[in-house]
Amino acid sequence: MAKLTQAELERHLWQAADILRGTVDAGDYKQYIFGLLFYKRLCDVWDEEFEKLLAETGDREEAADPDEHRFHIPAEHRWDQVRKQSTQIGPRLNNAFAAIEDANMRLRGVFGDVDFANQERFPDARLEQLLAHFEKHRLRNADVPADVLGKAYMYLIKMFAEGSGKKGGEFYTPTEVVRLIVECLDPKPGMSIYDPTCGSGGMLLESVQHLKERGENPRGLSLYGQEKNLGTWAIAEINLFLHDIDDAFIAKGDTILSPKRYDPKAKEFVAGLGAYDRVMANPPFSEKVWGYEVWSNGDPFGRDVYGCPPKGYGDLAFVQHMVASMKPDGMLGVVVPHGVLFRSGAEGRIREAMLKADIIEAVIGLAGNLFYGAGIPAAILIVRKSKPKDRKGKVLIVNGDATFQPGKAQNTLTDANVKTLAQAFHAFADVEKLARVVPVEEIEANGFNLNISRYVQTGADAEAVDVAAEVAKLQGLIVKRNLAEAEMFAHLKRLGYVG
Repeated sequence: MAKLTQAELERHLWQAADILRGTVDAGDYKQYIFGLLFYKRLCDVWDEEFEKLLAETGDREEAADPDEHRFHIPAEHRWDQVRKQSTQIGPRLNNAFAAIEDANMRLRGVFGDVDFANQERFPDARLEQLLAHFEKHRLRNADVPADVLGKAYMYLIKMFAEGSGKKGGEFYTPTEVVRLIVECLDPKPGMSIYDPTCGSGGMLLESVQHLKERGENPRGLSLYGQEKNLGTWAIAEINLFLHDIDDAFIAKGDTILSPKRYDPKAKEFVAGLGAYDRVMANPPFSEKVWGYEVWSNGDPFGRDVYGCPPKGYGDLAFVQHMVASMKPDGMLGVVVPHGVLFRSGAEGRIREAMLKADIIEAVIGLAGNLFYGAGIPAAILIVRKSKPKDRKGKVLIVNGDATFQPGKAQNTLTDANVKTLAQAFHAFADVEKLARVVPVEEIEANGFNLNISRYVQTGADAEAVDVAAEVAKLQGLIVKRNLAEAEMFAHLKRLGYVG
């Protein structure tokens, strides 16, 4: 059987989504498509392994032994058995998903709350159509290698994010922004990587890809994360599994109120903080309900070293959690809204404390409209508890507001844009209209304000200044016109033409 090209596979999977579109809410049907895709992949790979073992041993019982497979699928719940049923297909799928989770500790919960049993939403005819579409192509490793399927899965995630508006940003960070963070943090073989708001797992996967592209072995990476939304957690687990990554550990739950770390001895998650070489995340922007009531009385896990964020803005709670989760020589890259850089009050005091502690290494401003559902520009904070000697007492400010590729609905960063911004960080030097190394003393003189355009102006800034100047000119002309008009009416009144 001929291998599918990347484009053919992506088109095939997106056509499956078309079958459900209109019958299931746009924000929900991705779970069903992801669930079926994963189920088909598991069944096809199991068949592939079985046939190889059978050819080697000639013993069907041995070839079906669960210990000989990466995962176990009970015989009555394999794809070919489900396809024998033409009625009550939905309940049969539900049973198959539950049985696979029960048979594989590693896969517990990966099908999330997918429920095909609703006959009005999923009549047998529609499910028959959907399953028939999925089986047009085999998804064995020989037909679709893990990296190809993984890319197709990421394509689906991106497409679902585009169609979900603001909700899309809750589970997907644009790949180019993820790549920029990973390029700056430059993880090495053997390191531990942690994303406390991991969404669909893009940051962890990009760390793996980063090493692959450099010809280094990513197998030594230890990948950890936490995700509050259970549906998104399931997407991340499937994402990692489809990329042939078995040794990533993603906890469920609220990172701020209930942080978890993986205990390798107990082989389970326990309450508390870990210590990681690289920490990276795109937390929710300006979360309104984040745990202020708890932190205002002192964070039980001691993360509020620099202060308690305000009730309506949880950004710096996530940042402080990440700082507390770094090893002494670790690095942190986190996406934040621009308000974090200049808002006063509690956030201003936290920013001041972090700058005085000299842990902020760089601020990389990004162009607007890069993120789904958030047209506002964002920035990346690079944090180190122990900066290199030549960077102590300094903060690199990079203004990337003019470094992007314009798009009709969404702006993007090209590979060249990512390279430009990453190189600016690693060079840690002044670059006209792009970057400047700013002494902390200067920032202190500015009231610890990190507003990017205060330190680095680009062509985009200049254009904004010109617009402001033109507005001022217009306002001046309006004043002159009003004065002339008043003078004219005064003359007319003296001449008796007006009362």
